[in-house]
Amino acid sequence: MQSMESNPTIEEVRAFFQKDCFATENGAVIESVEDGASRCSMMLTTHHKNAAGGIMGGAIFTLADFAFAVASNWQGTLHVSRTSQITFLGAVKGGQLIATARRVKEGRTTCYYLVEITDELGTQIAHVTIDGFIKA
Repeated sequence: MQSMESNPTIEEVRAFFQKDCFATENGAVIESVEDGASRCSMMLTTHHKNAAGGIMGGAIFTLADFAFAVASNWQGTLHVSRTSQITFLGAVKGGQLIATARRVKEGRTTCYYLVEITDELGTQIAHVTIDGFIKA
């Protein structure tokens, strides 16, 4: 992983993660970052809908995975997901998804994060847990 400065600005973090093409081309945006945490969002369009008219689970998971990547990697140490578990809690009612990722535990070689997905109305959409490996 290309190292960023030790204390990058939000603009530098956004520029670095623009290379995360699948997420960013599907509308994922970094709202904020801090040590072990991030907040990302995605404006929803018809592009994100499934055949039944709801938001595709893959769109929700993509935003959660992106939020994990930002929260765990923005300071330069490479973290990769080993396993992820998504639990869907409710249907999207609004027009925007918001993912809040936070580090629960980090050791020498592994980490564990929780990502909570809501819409802008506060509807609980999903929880994602991610067990990661730290490549030091």
